[in-house]
Amino acid sequence: MVRTQFSGPTEKLLGVAIMSRFWKWTLGSVVGLLVIAFAGLSFMAGSPKDVYGLVRYALPHMHRGKLHVGEDAPDVKLLALDGSSRFHLRERTGSRPLVVIFGSYT
Repeated sequence: MVRTQFSGPTEKLLGVAIMSRFWKWTLGSVVGLLVIAFAGLSFMAGSPKDVYGLVRYALPHMHRGKLHVGEDAPDVKLLALDGSSRFHLRERTGSRPLVVIFGSYT
């Protein structure tokens, strides 16, 4: 007696079910990773609203600057500590070195 294996409708449906299960797991994993990334960014940024602002406004405008070590800083107009007057950066620094620190000390 010789047995032959035919690929009937049952085997085809089983193959479709396995592929469907694969895509469901893949999609679930990608969505899970996105949720984890959003939660991590929310924790680091402070709130989900801040993450939305970062993604919406900051990321598209980020680019590498053209300044190199030893070059002069561009002349910018800054707001003074009193909050009402403005001054140019070169007016205050002259030929002295300038260190600018962006950060929060609260």
